[in-house]
Amino acid sequence: MDNSSGVGVIDKAALVLAALEAGPQTLADLVTSTGISRPTAHRLATALEHHRLVSRDLQGRFVLGPRCLELANATGQDLLISVADPILRALADSTGESAQLYRKQGTQRICVAAAERASGLRDSVPIGAALAMNAGSAAQILMAWDDADSLQAGLAEAAFDARILSAVRRRGWAQSVGERESGVGSVSAPVRGPNGKVIAAVSISGPLERLTRAPGRLHASAVTRAAKQVTVLLAEHSQ
Repeated sequence: MDNSSGVGVIDKAALVLAALEAGPQTLADLVTSTGISRPTAHRLATALEHHRLVSRDLQGRFVLGPRCLELANATGQDLLISVADPILRALADSTGESAQLYRKQGTQRICVAAAERASGLRDSVPIGAALAMNAGSAAQILMAWDDADSLQAGLAEAAFDARILSAVRRRGWAQSVGERESGVGSVSAPVRGPNGKVIAAVSISGPLERLTRAPGRLHASAVTRAAKQVTVLLAEHSQ
């Protein structure tokens, strides 16, 4: 099937963005995966970076940029968010805590959806908030399944270590106690795309006076179940 639009530069830019969908790419990776010459691949990637459609990770590799998320949100038809919204509301109701959905964008995690507890003390994270990847259970989830190079670079400034991320991968959920903010705890679990790759983290967060020093013991099952529901629905919609 011919996927050419007849506009060469657009077709090549689309190839670059499609290659980055699989994860971070060096310039050499882009050349290999797209078949575009090295000078052209570099020119396109840096031009896309100028428009924030492409960004760089801690190692200087090309990744999808924040503008991609902004455009997806602006359409009002982002499948992940539309699938997750009712599940987050149900999770907030069942746990009595604030619920969030995070995506990784470069060296940050972005809150792309949220549901607040009905009343009382809460940990509010506004939609669109950009948080560092160095602390919090959602950061642990979004980093735990990274490739070895990204993992090593990310852990250099993280409040957690490789041992903790190994435990996260083994049990399928993460918890944090005062990592991101003093007095606040959280529990997170991975959302996977149809290809099995971790694409987001479902989280609940709240004050430690309710979550205790072991928030996973209270809410890991509910958070993991919610994340799996999102994963299953995404797979069903992709068929």
